[in-house]
Amino acid sequence: MSDKRDYYAVLGVEKTASAEEIKKAYRKKALQYHPDRNPGDKEAEAKFKECNEAYEVLSNDEKRSRYDQYGFAGVDPNFNPNAGFGGGFGGFGDAFSGFGDIFGDLFGGGSRRSANGPRRGEDVGARLELTFEEAAFGAEKEVPVARIETCAKCGGTGAEPGTTPETCPTCRGTGSVRTTQNFMGMTMQSTSACPKCGGTGKIIKTPCSTCRGKGKVRRSTKIPVNIPAGVDNGQTIRIRGQGCSGANGGPAGDLLIEVSVGRHPLFQRQGADVLCELPITFTQAALGAELEVPTLDGKVRYTIPEGTQTGTVFRLRGKGIPLLRSKSRGDQLVTVVVETPTRLTKEQKELLRRFGESGSGSQPKIAKFFEKLKQNFDK
Repeated sequence: MSDKRDYYAVLGVEKTASAEEIKKAYRKKALQYHPDRNPGDKEAEAKFKECNEAYEVLSNDEKRSRYDQYGFAGVDPNFNPNAGFGGGFGGFGDAFSGFGDIFGDLFGGGSRRSANGPRRGEDVGARLELTFEEAAFGAEKEVPVARIETCAKCGGTGAEPGTTPETCPTCRGTGSVRTTQNFMGMTMQSTSACPKCGGTGKIIKTPCSTCRGKGKVRRSTKIPVNIPAGVDNGQTIRIRGQGCSGANGGPAGDLLIEVSVGRHPLFQRQGADVLCELPITFTQAALGAELEVPTLDGKVRYTIPEGTQTGTVFRLRGKGIPLLRSKSRGDQLVTVVVETPTRLTKEQKELLRRFGESGSGSQPKIAKFFEKLKQNFDK
């Protein structure tokens, strides 16, 4: 599936697009690439099929929800979100699920999952872009989310207001039916979802006009989120209960927000520490100076000693990133970069020559280097 394109990109819509926007985009693309309009064009034919595949998923609330959460794997016919047994042994639970009912009936034990029991709603993913400062100090943001919610018109019953669902006559409201089979001379019973009501235990004769009897609707909304101070790029924030609505009284899923932090023109982040470079003049490095240093809290004054070399790092304690859910903060590490003067006047050049000729004693590292070089040539 690695060669597939994102379904939203195929139709040219945002992830929060409504069902009507998706339908409109599909019609436009389908007309553009329809084989009748592009006879013999293999590329157009491939794009037409791609549009159909994307629309088939995004126009179905359940498939779209699985695609939003799991990607292409979520709409694979063999997909099972509950598969896995510590890695490498996925699928055993479902492979033997039918035997649980049989053995439970035979030996009077075991547990049976109700077809219409409470089910937790699916989680919903979202991506949020933050500035460097917002990630450092926290922020209140609104996150656009497309999720499955309980239909407000029917209250989740699926029936048009003024009507009520009827108890399924086949399963008598249990949502499951029991079948009897003969196996090796023994009578065995198994339980499965009722085929008439689909396991709900109810028959809706007058479906709700809004949700069409599903009791759920897909809705785009904005969730207010309090971003904690100190969150870093790539981290995920979990907002409990803000995902898709549960079924049959089950809890809602969670909202999982992946954070993307923008670059800062001056600062870089290293864990809880902030890094920056501070350019200074040759004169400031040689004579020392009191400098204004930019920090996330504003400018602070710092005095560098005379003879400061390029690459020297000094630390401003407590001027870094706040630690998540803590009152502590990292530090700011400032690297000094001595700028070599350019575009000197004749007078300035002459002064530098005289300074250089005044003796190398003022520059012990250079003097030591040339002394070693001389000794090497003398050999």
